[in-house]
Amino acid sequence: MSQAKGFFHKFHLWSIVNRNDRKFFLFCSLVVGLIAGFLALGLKSAVFYLRDFVISESSNHFRALLFILPALGILITYAMKKWVIRDSIRHNVHSILHAISRRNSMMKKHKIFSSVLGAVFTAGLGGSAGLESPVISSGAAFGSNLGRWLRINYKEMTVLLACGSAAGISAIFNTPIAGVIFAIEVLMIDLTRFSLIPILVASTTGTIVTYVFYGEGILFEYTILHSFSGSDIPYYLLLAVLIAFVSLYFTKTFLWIEKLFSKIKKNFLKIAVGGLIFGVLLFIFPQLYGEGYLSVTHLLSGDLKSFNGEAFMFEEIGTSRTLFITLMVALILLKVVATSITISSGGIGGVFAPSAVTGAMTGYLFAFSVNYIAGEYVISPGNFALVGMAACLSGVLHAPLTGLFLIAEITSGYELIVPLMMAVTVVFIIVKLIEPHSIFTFHLAQIGELITHHKDKAVLNFLKIENVLENNLQKVPVEANLG
Repeated sequence: MSQAKGFFHKFHLWSIVNRNDRKFFLFCSLVVGLIAGFLALGLKSAVFYLRDFVISESSNHFRALLFILPALGILITYAMKKWVIRDSIRHNVHSILHAISRRNSMMKKHKIFSSVLGAVFTAGLGGSAGLESPVISSGAAFGSNLGRWLRINYKEMTVLLACGSAAGISAIFNTPIAGVIFAIEVLMIDLTRFSLIPILVASTTGTIVTYVFYGEGILFEYTILHSFSGSDIPYYLLLAVLIAFVSLYFTKTFLWIEKLFSKIKKNFLKIAVGGLIFGVLLFIFPQLYGEGYLSVTHLLSGDLKSFNGEAFMFEEIGTSRTLFITLMVALILLKVVATSITISSGGIGGVFAPSAVTGAMTGYLFAFSVNYIAGEYVISPGNFALVGMAACLSGVLHAPLTGLFLIAEITSGYELIVPLMMAVTVVFIIVKLIEPHSIFTFHLAQIGELITHHKDKAVLNFLKIENVLENNLQKVPVEANLG
């Protein structure tokens, strides 16, 4: 034990001495990508196993348990935050941006595991929240604390933090390019060779980890069956306009519900109220269970029977298109409600997956309705669902490139690159004109701490006066003359 401790101490000293070496820094980015990859792998595997265990063990009473399972998950998560880690800070992208802006990119050590552990109980027991934000937060926390351990400067620590975030995205979706784009677009990391190469290394490493164990996407994967046609362009433009307003609805509703729950000061009352409301929603609409990718998979595969499930009042939906459209509209409107209640009442999760699922349902419903009105097959519901996913990510997260490359990589090709580019651009422009801040940056902008998106503010905020103040001046005697 003492020998291992001595070796560790020597390695620590050696790493500090070599911290400025470029090759060593690239090695650190590889380590961050490796750890973030295993965090993503562990998170999704744990959620899968917990969800399957709960369903199998309570198959006869599962419908009734939907009233209490989400509240139980949130209660366990709250207990963990209060009595184990003793911290109530957020576990999402908002906290990462705050760390970059105000904490010199330093994140608390417990977030390496607490974000993932809380998400397991929240989503595994039915909470309608995404798993991407927790794994992004955990990866970023590991990168940040590795940088602190090596005693590197703010710029290098921020890059390692971004490496963890990029690796988390790439690992959970098997999308290395989207991971890099996310770090640059959402976290606003400067696009230089110094930052780009380490982020590429980390993102690629994270993808390799999950690819070795899964061989395919952890959360979601789809192959395009219908090619893009130029005659579909008007429909894609109409969908983009629709998605823009759905994105605004998503953002405004999420923030409004979050504000309502913030007025409830007693945490156990907050959990009880949130759990009761969400339990009722889940009893009526089981499709709201978890992050929602399973429902999207059913839609894209055309398995509407599995998608309809056992939704209360929709058991006999059968071939009734009107009932199906009604169900879809309800799910689109209620997904954000379920997500906001889950997170606001104490659960740990993110809005990445819920916004993508909302966009997919909107795109599918749009195409389904067009074909229904026309009385024939006009446009592909699957293609429009995919474009809807990217477009909604663009609108809610203000991340058009992330949405674009995420879907392009998930579908293993660029067959839809034209409609994807059109949709994410149109949505981003419309949403940006109406709401200048994304769901991630809204609160920071409100209190004037959003400096990651303002480079001049960032430079001035971290500028140390002693580094620029001239103090080695030559003294001139009073009696001296110009000669």
